[in-house]
Amino acid sequence: MTGSGNSNLIQRRAIEALRNGVPNSDAVRLLGCNQPKAESHFNELAGEAANAAAPGERSHGMLVAGEFGTGKSHFLTHLQERALDLGFVCSKVTISKETPLFYPDRVFKAAVEGARVPDHKGRLVEELDLASKIDEPSYRQFFGWVAYEAEYRQLNGLFRACLVAYQESRDLDIKSRIEGFWGGDRIIATDVKKELRRLGRRDACVFRAPRLADLPPQRLRFMLEMIKGAGYKGWVLLLDEIELLSTYTPLQRGKAYAELARWMGLSKQDPFPGMVCVGAVTEDFAIATVSPDGKKKDWDYIPEKLRVRPRLEALAPLAEKGMSMLLKESFALDVPTPSELRDSLERVRQLYSDAYAWIAPEIELSGHSVGFQRRMRYKVRSAINQWDLQRLDPTARPETVSDDSWHYSPSLDGDVPDGPGDEAWEPRSGALD
Repeated sequence: MTGSGNSNLIQRRAIEALRNGVPNSDAVRLLGCNQPKAESHFNELAGEAANAAAPGERSHGMLVAGEFGTGKSHFLTHLQERALDLGFVCSKVTISKETPLFYPDRVFKAAVEGARVPDHKGRLVEELDLASKIDEPSYRQFFGWVAYEAEYRQLNGLFRACLVAYQESRDLDIKSRIEGFWGGDRIIATDVKKELRRLGRRDACVFRAPRLADLPPQRLRFMLEMIKGAGYKGWVLLLDEIELLSTYTPLQRGKAYAELARWMGLSKQDPFPGMVCVGAVTEDFAIATVSPDGKKKDWDYIPEKLRVRPRLEALAPLAEKGMSMLLKESFALDVPTPSELRDSLERVRQLYSDAYAWIAPEIELSGHSVGFQRRMRYKVRSAINQWDLQRLDPTARPETVSDDSWHYSPSLDGDVPDGPGDEAWEPRSGALD
């Protein structure tokens, strides 16, 4: 394919993404992002994370807030491209029924599966290419860290055993299972020990299988150190649609607040040097769900619900930190001004013209399109639809009529009463719908 053809394909792919209201990386790179304050803060966090090499240093995170349709997902995609340019591995995870925030292992697994490595397209562990970096200083530092942490019981010995087996074995099946374990799957410890004995590495067999509850933070720290050992600056995690935790039961929300605080680097017990977490949430979520003045009043009730349960009591301080961050430390995304709307539409018009080799006419911003239509996605989709019709029928004079018939409203959901399902942190039927 020629360079011109490839460019045309990228432009059309970007237009298709904008037409569907979900801008992809091509569209974001071509259009840019006009959120200088929030981006500047992210750059500061990324710079600090890139220098956080010593164990014990804390990770960093930030929250961005905006009303539905103001460009939160666009901004996160922009940060993803920025993180890759800076030399970070980057993962974007959308909070959903499959990846509830109160299950750290599911969020971690989704982050590994969706991770992007700078200048690579494949799966995370494969693209880190450990085998080719064994003699590099960064990898030797990583291997030394694993050995030290395993010896002093900060990291279960299974991680060191798997790393040794992965380095020295030529059995593709055991290597694949080890990659799966690092990414969040289970592995049979006796299988790893059997392979180590076959390799003559009985010294790495002295460990007990870890408790499942202990694995999520250890997996995260191990993967983060592996990423740095492969020569990258660190790991950027982008969490979208955090507001969906309003649909959880009260105890599930409590654990979700605590996990959010942990991801954001607010837990002294779980330091993740080299990690940056950015979360996006609707601007009305904290007032409606967390604030004492809102409907749910989580600030008043959630910590006490955690403290009266022995297994969850230790989460209460972290949950308070997570709620406090949502209430007081979110970066409000700037709503585009009419001038910014015109500039953005002009960039889209030029992109459309280049993609289809057709001069798209200018779109006027009418006076009645100020309210919800100030949201960029509506204006862009409307413009693209008009250009599609006019390109196919030059005599067409289309007029788009939009109806803001749905918006996120945390007041629409109902709490599910407490019970055994909350204690086990299992989502109940319909609780996350």
